[in-house]
Amino acid sequence: MRLLILGGTEFVGRAVTEAALARDWEVTVFHRGRHAAPDGVRAVHGDRTAEGGLAGLAGGEWDVVVDTWSSAPHVVRDAAKLLAGRAGRYVYISSGSVYRYPGAAGSDESFPVVDGDPDAEASEYAQDKRGGELAVLGAFGPERTVLARAGLILGPHENIGRLPWWLNRIARGGPVLAPGPRDLEIQYVDVRDLAEWVLDAAVAGLHGAYNLVSPMGRITMGELLDACARVVGGDAELRWTEPDVILEAGVEQWMELPVWLAPGELHDTMHRTSSRKAVAAGLRTRPVMDTVRDTWEWLRSIGGTPPQRPDRPVLGLAPEKEAKVLGL
Repeated sequence: MRLLILGGTEFVGRAVTEAALARDWEVTVFHRGRHAAPDGVRAVHGDRTAEGGLAGLAGGEWDVVVDTWSSAPHVVRDAAKLLAGRAGRYVYISSGSVYRYPGAAGSDESFPVVDGDPDAEASEYAQDKRGGELAVLGAFGPERTVLARAGLILGPHENIGRLPWWLNRIARGGPVLAPGPRDLEIQYVDVRDLAEWVLDAAVAGLHGAYNLVSPMGRITMGELLDACARVVGGDAELRWTEPDVILEAGVEQWMELPVWLAPGELHDTMHRTSSRKAVAAGLRTRPVMDTVRDTWEWLRSIGGTPPQRPDRPVLGLAPEKEAKVLGL
């Protein structure tokens, strides 16, 4: 198989690239050159946002294109139009955020989506991702397009700061504000499981939209943080705290306490989505301990400070605010 990955040097793109190389695929990575491409690929440099920035892709043919773009939809449009006659299938890494808010617990790919414009400049994340979906559909058509609507993505090389923040916080030790309830279900997808599914989908000739996230009820907040504590070791003490106490103290869910959302409408939207279609199409989700352990090993290998995407806010709870909530 011949793969063209638009991106391919950071979190999701890197995982797809490495998974393809492990299968002995022929991989072309198109990127701006800000990060080193993995060994074994053909690297083509270009800036998709600049006039003439796609010139490096003027020639060549591929079996599948994988695109992780999450900003202005017209950037996806331009790439898809350029490649439509020279690539067999286009996999767009989209997001569950394209569904209208509020979501409904157990909703699937038929749930209504937000409006999007394939010709638009950057606006809001959900609209940008939906515009990207429409851009690919417009160029490749529904039979050659895979819309991989990922949920929360965790795993090694994460550059958002969710799981790395929890691991570093627990490694610091002492009382840790653990947002309850312990049995609150969460959903995410390990970036490597996402990558393997994307490649399998290309081989199988799949098309359409798929929710890529762990099955509902498979993982809880307690299991995630317990796994972090076991992997990190040390003297951290998880102090499970009721959601009302946390919210009344002004702690911002999801942002200051990554991954966690208090029970209710937002939680159901983000952590209770059906992935039955993707599972039936081969999505396999590894144990939470594997994701946590491998992320911790990677984090230690780079000195403990994870990379940070410049277009995303820094996450995490300030120590003094945590201590105040815990009454220390």
